[in-house]
Amino acid sequence: MCDTFVVLPQGTEDRSVLFGKNSDREPNEAQALEYHSAGSSSGNEGLQCTYIQIPQVKERYAVLISRPFWMWGAEIGVNEKGLAIGNEAVWTRMPLEKKGGLTGMDLLRLALERAATAEQALETVVGLLSDHGQGGICGYEDKKMVYHNSFIIADGKGAWVLETAGHLWAAKKVKDYYSISNGLTIGEEYDRSHPGLVDFARKKGWLKKNDIFNFTKCFSDWFFTTFSASGNRKGCSSKLIKSGIGKIDLKYAFRILRNHGTENYSPDSHFLGDRLCAHAANNLSRNATQTTGSIVAGLKQDEITCWATGTSAPCTSIFKPVRFKGGGLPEVSKGLDGKFNPETHWWHHELLHRSLLLDYETRIKVISRERDELEDSFIKKTEGLLSGNSYDLTLSAFKQAREMTDGWIEKVKAVPVKRKPNHIYRKYWEAQNRKAGISL
Repeated sequence: MCDTFVVLPQGTEDRSVLFGKNSDREPNEAQALEYHSAGSSSGNEGLQCTYIQIPQVKERYAVLISRPFWMWGAEIGVNEKGLAIGNEAVWTRMPLEKKGGLTGMDLLRLALERAATAEQALETVVGLLSDHGQGGICGYEDKKMVYHNSFIIADGKGAWVLETAGHLWAAKKVKDYYSISNGLTIGEEYDRSHPGLVDFARKKGWLKKNDIFNFTKCFSDWFFTTFSASGNRKGCSSKLIKSGIGKIDLKYAFRILRNHGTENYSPDSHFLGDRLCAHAANNLSRNATQTTGSIVAGLKQDEITCWATGTSAPCTSIFKPVRFKGGGLPEVSKGLDGKFNPETHWWHHELLHRSLLLDYETRIKVISRERDELEDSFIKKTEGLLSGNSYDLTLSAFKQAREMTDGWIEKVKAVPVKRKPNHIYRKYWEAQNRKAGISL
């Protein structure tokens, strides 16, 4: 489960386009944060995506992506042209293809590598969808996890929402702000669509005679959409954006992705995955609901600044600056897989994250103030960096984050557990830790 939002210039403090996403996956599904340089090829080469091979293009843009370690495609990303994309799993009435096709994450990464604008990215995705279809198992341990996809596609000028149901799709241009979760949202109003969309719904009997076509009503699967709690999360993110419209800045965007819906939050206190900052809790309703990577991007036509955690749970993480002009980011995901490896940025942070989960309500207070202060210092340094090598700032930020995390791990361990989570929650995380080989 995931959540993605975009706010256009009229809603942000500095008149940039602000984009953000939390990627929610299984708790041991480590997510690699990577920078890939621009490239070129003869155009006759094949490109191996997660499950299928497709023709490669001659020119590719540099990309910053956050991807589950085992797949080629990415959950979130930004390219050197200032294009940002986030995808969501959605469930529809259309058949699911377990074998072959491009995953939604493949479509996302391909669009970032091949398109310079949101408009071009929209055309790229629907073209690939037509040529290759979407499909393939999308779960790490859950080999039954298959879904269709929706996207927010944004650049420094504007944004599109693209929602798919099998090979069919509808797209809507964003007017001021938009958020998506794990359910279709486009209704009667849309700007573009697959040419056979309405006729297909009519032939299936999903569009009744004399009714106005509504994409969500015709194609959405009620059961999975309802129990994904996507409506709650979309409602929450939309409300937060609306209440800050005109004043939304980076810190506000971070707060949206960290939102738990209540001030004194306990991760074991609810059954469904209905919080923006998602924490796994059980095998039934909250297994693939751990936020394993987050990115916020400030998009202007002449400047792009990305803020990435490279770690799980944004409430326990530090957003760090990455700019394309400086050469990307240090290698922080080498050797990353589903087993604990403290040399990697993602797994090193898990020592902190999972120690906090032993008594979240008490222990999070140990780090929250210093977390915010460190991010404030990064924002000030980034704003003051008019020239010079921004890579040095990124390198320093990742180094400081690791040092700060080391200190927090020791501080948190020293805080007695005042309130133990419930039995099911504790047993769930004990099992996850055993599988990952992590000891607290």
